[in-house]
Amino acid sequence: MKEEPKSFFIRTYGCQMNELDTEIMVGQLMQRGLKRVHEEELADLLIYNTCSIRDLAERKVMGKLGLLGKSKNKKQLIGVTGCMAVAKKEAIFKKLPHVDFVLGTNNIADLNEVLNDVIHTGKQTLRTDSAFEENLDYLIAEREDNLKAHVSIIRGCDKFCTYCVVPYTRGKEVSRPAVDIETEVRMLADKGYKEITLLGQNVNSYGKDKRESATLFHDLLYKLDKIEGIERIRFLTSHPVDITKELMFAIRDLPSVCEFVHFPIQAGSNRILKKMHRIYTREEYFEKVAMLKEIVPNASLGTDIIVGFPTETEEDFQETLDVFKKIPYSIAFVYTFSARQGTPALRWKDDVPEAVKEDRHQRLTALHTEQSIQERASLLGKPLEVLIEKCTETGQLKGRTRCWKKVVTEGPASLIGTLVHVTPHSFNHQTLIGTIV
Repeated sequence: MKEEPKSFFIRTYGCQMNELDTEIMVGQLMQRGLKRVHEEELADLLIYNTCSIRDLAERKVMGKLGLLGKSKNKKQLIGVTGCMAVAKKEAIFKKLPHVDFVLGTNNIADLNEVLNDVIHTGKQTLRTDSAFEENLDYLIAEREDNLKAHVSIIRGCDKFCTYCVVPYTRGKEVSRPAVDIETEVRMLADKGYKEITLLGQNVNSYGKDKRESATLFHDLLYKLDKIEGIERIRFLTSHPVDITKELMFAIRDLPSVCEFVHFPIQAGSNRILKKMHRIYTREEYFEKVAMLKEIVPNASLGTDIIVGFPTETEEDFQETLDVFKKIPYSIAFVYTFSARQGTPALRWKDDVPEAVKEDRHQRLTALHTEQSIQERASLLGKPLEVLIEKCTETGQLKGRTRCWKKVVTEGPASLIGTLVHVTPHSFNHQTLIGTIV
């Protein structure tokens, strides 16, 4: 037997989906009667919601958990949740015997049940199902932000890119019923939320696993756009193959849907794209980008890039640089390749030296930084719609444009939560500075 915890501390690593999973777990624990604290040493229960997409993220968590083993308060319960929990399973207990439970991404609804098992038996508990059942109460999520909210619409991924662990840690795609999503978004609107971000490993696949519902992703956007009070709808993340013309029309025609599309190409070389199993060519990618720009001329694009993928040559990398020269991305997340346990890429020799990977990372980042400066300069003097989110420490108002640009301006705190138009006159790093029109 272990003591029933009265307080909990939770730390999140990784993506927006993990952040939403944390909010749901916080809601469950608060309903149980536990108090959330923000200092580990004050908590009876410690939960680490982990990420496994990058090697560095895993090493950070393992290092943190290792230190806890040396200093653990014997009364504290420790749980590991998230993607790393699924990837490592029992290995976590072997390496970290002081961990009390391991809970997979598909088992968040079982948190209280697993806690009860640990408390009543005193034994380590593992629960990591490979498939997700739509039994999660999203409405219980305890959000700290009262203007913007993440809303899950689909979990899992069926694409099986050779470098990616997500299909193995989150399972196959499972779309959430549209009526449940609408109910949650209406509830958020009633609470005063102004912006939602629809989440999924591949939001564009929404509804394809439930053809009988006859609701695909663009159909869902048309439903949500009708909900009064929601000023902005964003979505993350996309697979280029599933970005349809119907979706592009929805972005163009629906007032609440922001003109930003995360359009990850991952690499500029067809040979590397094939090795990654991205199931498109660079030419097909360019065709879709051209179509989007024709339908939504003011659309901004984001991308993910992996440099140093096995067998990547300098010629392959030059093709990635060429993509950036043809498509100046508004946002780009550039990573160096690291093999993940359980993925096909692990079988290949990681033959690009770390120094070469880092050099390519820096060269691509430098190009993107230069383009970002040019983009921000092009926005000066043009009124931009900004959702005012909060005050800075210096008393300025801070918000974002529809295409995710950070903006600061002078104005009264009463404008927080409203849409205003700001004309930028300068910028500092990635932040535009302007005056309210």
